[in-house]
Amino acid sequence: MERKKILIAVPCMDQIPARFAQSLVMLQSNEQTVVCFQIGSLVYHSRNDLAKRAIEMDADFIFWLDSDMVFAPDVLERLLKHFENHDVDMVTGVYFRRVAPFSPVLFDEVTFTTPTNCKFSEFEKIPKEGLFEVGACGFGCVLMRTEVAMSVQARFGNMFAPIGNTGEDVAFCWRARECGYKIFCDPSFSLGHVGNHVITREYWEQMNRNTEE
Repeated sequence: MERKKILIAVPCMDQIPARFAQSLVMLQSNEQTVVCFQIGSLVYHSRNDLAKRAIEMDADFIFWLDSDMVFAPDVLERLLKHFENHDVDMVTGVYFRRVAPFSPVLFDEVTFTTPTNCKFSEFEKIPKEGLFEVGACGFGCVLMRTEVAMSVQARFGNMFAPIGNTGEDVAFCWRARECGYKIFCDPSFSLGHVGNHVITREYWEQMNRNTEE
């Protein structure tokens, strides 16, 4: 079977956390992968440049990783299985914000009340297993077909430009959905978000239990 060509796309500043570097070095894949760091202060410019590079190199997939993420070595292989077993275009994992209340960077619905004002609906409960559809997600750990970027670019031009009060990642998700694509989440594997602590699901659940008590 022909190996898939994957651009591992990392927008970043000049320095990256050692925990991220360690996770990246340990990343496992039997596919043809190319790691690309795009250094810049405007993340949406960096994401646009990385997506264009994936298109130019005729990559099958773009694997988005933020430079402050911690992940297991098999994360890419696990995400790829969803594309082999299901008809999906974009799949993310669950990770949590670095500041209290450490909520998941996942949204059930994203709608615009005006052309520049976006309303976010967050999930009341995140399952621990089973693929489920989301309205939008952060791009800390997302695997997507390069054709999604191609379609968004063809229709909207600037793929990752923020819209009103949205971030560049949510704006892209909205554009992708407008192009007819769906976004799914696999909550079964562990992702960490490097802050003053490494924010994991277990940390978030413990914080919520302490708040309720």
